[in-house]
Amino acid sequence: MKISDLFGIRRALVSFEFFPPKSTPGETALYQTIERLGPLKPAFVSVTYGAGGSSRDKTIGLVTRIKNEIGIEAMAHLTCVGHSRAELAAILDRLGANGIENVLPLRGDPPQGESAFRPAPDGFRHGNELVAFIRERGHPFCLAGAGYPEGHIECRDRVRSIQHLKQKVDAGLDFVVTQLFYDNADYRDFVSRARAAGITVPLIPGIMPITNAAQIQRIASLCGARIPASLRRALEAASGDEEETLRIGVREAIAQCRELLQAGAPGLHFYTLNKSPATRAIFEQLRDDGLVD
Repeated sequence: MKISDLFGIRRALVSFEFFPPKSTPGETALYQTIERLGPLKPAFVSVTYGAGGSSRDKTIGLVTRIKNEIGIEAMAHLTCVGHSRAELAAILDRLGANGIENVLPLRGDPPQGESAFRPAPDGFRHGNELVAFIRERGHPFCLAGAGYPEGHIECRDRVRSIQHLKQKVDAGLDFVVTQLFYDNADYRDFVSRARAAGITVPLIPGIMPITNAAQIQRIASLCGARIPASLRRALEAASGDEEETLRIGVREAIAQCRELLQAGAPGLHFYTLNKSPATRAIFEQLRDDGLVD
């Protein structure tokens, strides 16, 4: 099923994001995570797209198995990194042949060790070009795109960031999933600016529960997300106490998600880091609150 068809049918689309493991034990652990989260009946799950060839093949394999064998709707990420138009066309054809109906096209990050993005020969420089390419080829995929409430790490100008998003939406996006953020004021401002720019598609907030303070600070710095001072102080006070850090992370995420859903957010997309306990605890509380199905 196309994810775009679920808006209006389900009260809020709750979804989970995974990444392709690099090892056999990691793959086993991921399927255990999916098994634990599956009973929550997510609207869909997404699988990220690595910069290496084996990772790319794993993305296709994972979304195919999740959809066709496990029975959860799946969305494949696809980036421009290292791909010519012909290679992208072949991947899209393969996804379609495997029954995948949902794709999240992205420019992608520069490969490790490179500071600037360089398009592949006969490839694309921007995400909106990939979106347009998919539509021009006539693929019937539901397409999602990435949004950045605090601006992209390479473009901190929030006005220009919305302009870039508008280009992607106009090229053919059906909905948007945001980068992680920890201050709901940033999401509200993002939605306001997007609507003022004429963007009408659903804007799903991306949520990354904090389970490890050092890890989340590293991830936040890489993607340009701000950790509010009050949350930072709480994490610093719990330094060295993993259980307290997890408790703080779950508590803060529940409050954040509760406020977002009560204000009318169309769903929540959890960046799980291939783990289940925090996400499951948050989801179950929101379900007890009557905010999700």
